[in-house]
Amino acid sequence: MHNKKLKLLIGNGLALIILALIIGGLSYRMSHRQDSWHALQQRKTVVIGIDDTYVPMGFRDKKGHLVGYDVELARATFERMGLKPKFQTIDWSMNQTELATGHIDVIWNGYTINAERKQKVAFSNPYHSDRLVLLTKQSAPIRQASDMKNKNLAVQSGSSGFDSLNAQPQYLKKYLNRKVSQYDTYDKAINDLQVGRVDAVLIDRDYANYYMTHEQLKTPLRMVQTAFPKDEYGVGFRKEDKVLRERVNRQLTELQQDGTESKLGQKYFGTAN
Repeated sequence: MHNKKLKLLIGNGLALIILALIIGGLSYRMSHRQDSWHALQQRKTVVIGIDDTYVPMGFRDKKGHLVGYDVELARATFERMGLKPKFQTIDWSMNQTELATGHIDVIWNGYTINAERKQKVAFSNPYHSDRLVLLTKQSAPIRQASDMKNKNLAVQSGSSGFDSLNAQPQYLKKYLNRKVSQYDTYDKAINDLQVGRVDAVLIDRDYANYYMTHEQLKTPLRMVQTAFPKDEYGVGFRKEDKVLRERVNRQLTELQQDGTESKLGQKYFGTAN
């Protein structure tokens, strides 16, 4: 009996040691990764993580083609660098995990720069700015953030709106006295807004403006301005990918100087970026 218990204890101990070595090895490799620029050059492809429902930055047109401001800007950037862009649709709330594990090489899809994300991600220089608004029905009695008392708010999980709602409660959260509804995509939240399941969606102004302009809405909607500070968008990289980040920054500067960004701004926002 004692021998069996001893063998069992030894076996369990060895299993725990092996598991610890495996986990430790993975953690070490993830924390000691090298810059991936050489590997990207060899495979001549860069994988870009996106949410393909996020108009007007990256979305599917009526024929199912991937289009958008960020999609075109990313294509122009990487093609000039000699890399073929491959767009990978991801669960947006898992974007940092997808980047850290190497499933994607960059995050490029209306990705707001903030202090919390900077702890895990290296950002490019800002290339576009936007603001958070409340999207609601035209008939709703919501004219300002304080009108959201006793109202149902929707946000996208993992979005800058969700982060800002919690990090800066003075602008909206302090007025809320109901649980906030989270959605994996904005289009699902807007559908629930139109049928009355929620009263407003906290959303980026560019998205709301494009959606109202291009979609045939069952119910008329309008935007309500908020006091949240403006968001700045950047491309997200692994921190060790310093060469890739520097080269993307260089191309973004050139695309701004040669008018490419301005043309895309006119196309997707109605104004120069």
